[in-house]
Amino acid sequence: MRPALASLLRRTTVAATPAVLLILSACISTAGRAPAPGTTSSSAPAARAAATDGDRSAVRAPDARMERFVDSVLAGLTLEEKLGQLTQYRGQWGLTGPQTPEAGAADIRAGSVGSFLGVVGAAVTREMQRVAVEEARAKIPLLFAHDVVHGFRTIFPVPLAEASSWDPAAVQRAARIAAAEGAANGLHWTFAPMVDIARDPRWGRVVEGSGEDPLHGSVMAAARVRGYQGNDLRDSLALIASVKHFVGYGAAEGGRDYNTTDIPMRTLREIYLPPFHAAVNAGARSVMASFNDIDGVPMHANRALIDGVLRDRWGWDGILVSDYTGVMELLNHGIGATPPPSDAWRSMQGSMWTW
Repeated sequence: MRPALASLLRRTTVAATPAVLLILSACISTAGRAPAPGTTSSSAPAARAAATDGDRSAVRAPDARMERFVDSVLAGLTLEEKLGQLTQYRGQWGLTGPQTPEAGAADIRAGSVGSFLGVVGAAVTREMQRVAVEEARAKIPLLFAHDVVHGFRTIFPVPLAEASSWDPAAVQRAARIAAAEGAANGLHWTFAPMVDIARDPRWGRVVEGSGEDPLHGSVMAAARVRGYQGNDLRDSLALIASVKHFVGYGAAEGGRDYNTTDIPMRTLREIYLPPFHAAVNAGARSVMASFNDIDGVPMHANRALIDGVLRDRWGWDGILVSDYTGVMELLNHGIGATPPPSDAWRSMQGSMWTW
């Protein structure tokens, strides 16, 4: 993960330092892992059981030199700067949720923001990077993220329609073109693909996924990840893929978005987890948590699935990002009695990057 993200430095339009890698270290929690829930049913197909039973194919060999560098950068940051690296603000458009503040040059100079959503364009991103690496104390480059879902300048069919082609090679090519266009406009990171299995047509976000079959969804998930990220994230026209929404978001009761879910453990393992596992094995370097709960535990604070399955069993070490206002909404789930930062801390214990 860390060597791959180092490639972002080569893609900024101004001189930058590899300190952007501290984001990854700050996001990865190594203490207090909870055991994963349940055990795989003996009657489950082997391919599905592998989704949560110790397949650590996503594990990457550590780079000792990079580890030392990241540690040295972290040691030089204040607590406020570390929190800033874990904070993503929106730009001047693209609002999809409430009460998220905008950030400007003063916030960048103060080190209180590490990434932006919805800021695109070579000129504006260049200027913001200049402020970050020349005027901020830590001189850490920014990350720019956007929802590049089915095209950027060139618009392709919606993901459900692409999946209906049964042509993963074509789907991968479409994601590759979208990534190239987005990266040329200053982006590093897309909040796609959505790999949620959905079997209730009343749920409006069915259109963003690949339908109801976990095998087909897994194939399409892997194709889109390879398309967005290319063969190497050092490619100047690659984007980090953020696989969403982990996990069970498509099982919202009554097809009502944000609603609770009722997912038996076997169904979770055999239906909802496999596309995420396929995406991780294809190299996805980011995963987004979902708004829903599993067995009464909201996913934004679900250590058993985030740490127990995603990180420990699968060995994934990438960027875990919250969905829009997902940490704040822990209050609505009733697991926090006071506003943040108490809830933010609870989520951080699950290795979450908040925005």
